Amino acid sequence: MVGLMEEFFNFLLSEAATHSLEGILLVSFVFSMILFIPAPYFIAVVIAAIAGLDPVLIALYSTVGATLAKIVIFKLSYFGRGLINEHTRNKIRPFEKLVSRYGWLAAFIAALTPIPDDLIYVPLGFARYSFWRFSVATFVGKFILTLTVAMGAALSLDFVELLVGELTELNTLLMVGVAFAAVAAIILYIITQLNWDEVLGRWFPWTVQNNESSGQK
Repeated sequence: MVGLMEEFFNFLLSEAATHSLEGILLVSFVFSMILFIPAPYFIAVVIAAIAGLDPVLIALYSTVGATLAKIVIFKLSYFGRGLINEHTRNKIRPFEKLVSRYGWLAAFIAALTPIPDDLIYVPLGFARYSFWRFSVATFVGKFILTLTVAMGAALSLDFVELLVGELTELNTLLMVGVAFAAVAAIILYIITQLNWDEVLGRWFPWTVQNNESSGQK
């Protein structure tokens, strides 16, 4: 199984080596669809930048591919909320209100850093955060990060070699992916089990006000 994944991994990188913007978009989309794996499509970005392609165009095409993949993941998580019962939906309503105000910042920061951003995006989708705010925040964050990597590769900066070096070991990526998938499952479990009225009521009373009014009727 690992051997097949390694062959697929190498095939995608060979697509990037063709130095085509469309290849970069494809690689960015496919790699970004793999849940909880930290952005190995940066390797394609670096290959293209070293080959002399325009770093701005590289960042644009790569960001479009990666953002489309994250939108798919966000939407799957969004509709996954329909699997929980009405009682649990009422319990997490204060959490949803908190996310609706600050979710764009979480999405932006996750996109701006090479962390496994699905750790943030899955709960955002589950809480049914605004699709457009999520999409814009993710696109802007990923564009800034990818442009930084592309420019760094074009200028042969050391930090790019360090970053990409951590993303070339498939076994390491798989272990990281499994670990973060477990963390995400725990987070989703906590989201559905906590009494958010009590957790948020003290510090963010505006998240529970409508819930209290509904309970009094």
